Amino acid sequence: MPLLTLDNVHVYYGLIHALKGISLTVEAGEIVTLLGANGAGKTTTLRAISGLQRPRAGRIVLDGHDLTALRPHEIVALGVGHVPEGRRIFPRLSVEENLALGAFTVRDRATIEQRRDEVFTLFPRLAERRHQPGGTLSGGEQQMLAIGRALMLKPRILLLDEPSMGLAPVVVENIFDVLQQLNAQGTTILLVEQNARMALEIAHRGYVLETGQIVLSGPAAQLASDPKVQAAYLGARE
Repeated sequence: MPLLTLDNVHVYYGLIHALKGISLTVEAGEIVTLLGANGAGKTTTLRAISGLQRPRAGRIVLDGHDLTALRPHEIVALGVGHVPEGRRIFPRLSVEENLALGAFTVRDRATIEQRRDEVFTLFPRLAERRHQPGGTLSGGEQQMLAIGRALMLKPRILLLDEPSMGLAPVVVENIFDVLQQLNAQGTTILLVEQNARMALEIAHRGYVLETGQIVLSGPAAQLASDPKVQAAYLGARE
């Protein structure tokens, strides 16, 4: 059984039919990427999984648990970590306080401190700025903090929405290196990413969305060599 299954999921924003019967799977231990133009439904897919946007039809199942009618905090408690587009950290809270909020389901202080130290090992820059307000961090540091906050949950699956957006190339490389480290340690990842080339380099499989529907899917290497994907998302090759 896949870790995560979306079965014929339909999502509406008012009268707008944003997802038109999306079906996909994510196996435990995989990195799966969602590709598509703006408005294709990628962010809506992540929001539906997290309970931030309730599907009108279809089912979302995590390891046998039906998430479809659950509230967001109940879905978090089942192990779904979500790093939203735009990072959404708490600018007036310190780095440590932001991380602590990511562990709101954890009651044991020693466990919280251990997970915080693990985040600091992944992102040493955050350790250096542990007492600074989140709003004073650079964009790259804020992205690190947003990922670290989600990791405080020890998620069964980590949802990432455009982690490279607006960041310098060297920072993007660092973040993608960390994603590969996390995956090597067993974290399952569902990645929405505008940099399709980098996403396909680290992903095992991918899905291509157009206007709320999946139009292509397959192993990442197969998608990267597909002429339609190359033309639309990877740029022309000689």
